[in-house]
Amino acid sequence: MQEFLQYLFSGLTNGAIYSVIALGFTMLYNATGLINFAQGEFVMMGALSMITLWMGCRLPLPAAFFLSIAGVSVVGLLLERLAIRTVRKPHPIVLVIITIGASILLRGLAMLIWGKDAHSAPSFSLHAPFEIAGATLLPQSLWILAVVLVIVTGLQLFYRKTLTGKAMEACAINKRAASLLGIPSERMVLLAFAMSAGMGSVGGILIAPITMSSYDMGMMLGLKGFCAAMLGGLGSSWGAVVGGMLLGILEAMAVGFFSSSLRDAIAFFLLLLILYARPSGLLGVKAVHRF
Repeated sequence: MQEFLQYLFSGLTNGAIYSVIALGFTMLYNATGLINFAQGEFVMMGALSMITLWMGCRLPLPAAFFLSIAGVSVVGLLLERLAIRTVRKPHPIVLVIITIGASILLRGLAMLIWGKDAHSAPSFSLHAPFEIAGATLLPQSLWILAVVLVIVTGLQLFYRKTLTGKAMEACAINKRAASLLGIPSERMVLLAFAMSAGMGSVGGILIAPITMSSYDMGMMLGLKGFCAAMLGGLGSSWGAVVGGMLLGILEAMAVGFFSSSLRDAIAFFLLLLILYARPSGLLGVKAVHRF
């Protein structure tokens, strides 16, 4: 029981990170229909920026937290303005290739700025680990779960209670009709890129104290976040959370009870399984029509 509980805690922690990354994919897809494969690099930049501002520049934790999110959000804005909006024929395949190229570029720039060495950060709080039925729960895990809960609740309120959120949903349903009603669709796409990049940076910031951060950490995290989004249902916020948690728990159980070599394979096995059995995901709609 103790062993199972320990793996469960580890899975919930990793699953919460995957959920945040998956929310970034979902948010951008809802507004634009685009899958951004540079999302993992936003995670990496969030982690390294946080470490630099907090540990290097000695800024207070809240200031480093929000400045890191703001900086990565600006990178998302630049990606949309300089690389996505300038495409003459925005075919989905072309846009996906552009995001892959952006991922490679951001990874190279991060290597030049932060080097190839791995960096680390302390936990957000100095509280001792909690003992529950013989298993250890890190305080950082509670931080991660709490932040994920706040983000999901905030997104639901944003889409349902604010005019901007409703405008973004209108653009996702029918961009042409939204434009005819006076909704600035280009601004909504720009905002979606900024929010998606900021979401990715939050995932990186949260994971920085529990893992070593380096310039090449984003690729695998981005792919797992994409797997989580597909597992839960691309386009569903709650689906992203469910998919991330499920992926994290199954990954931890496979590593604990079978072999650590299965850690990365689990995500892609689940992706293939969900594409075969239910392409729309666990909580996704059966068909998505874009206009």
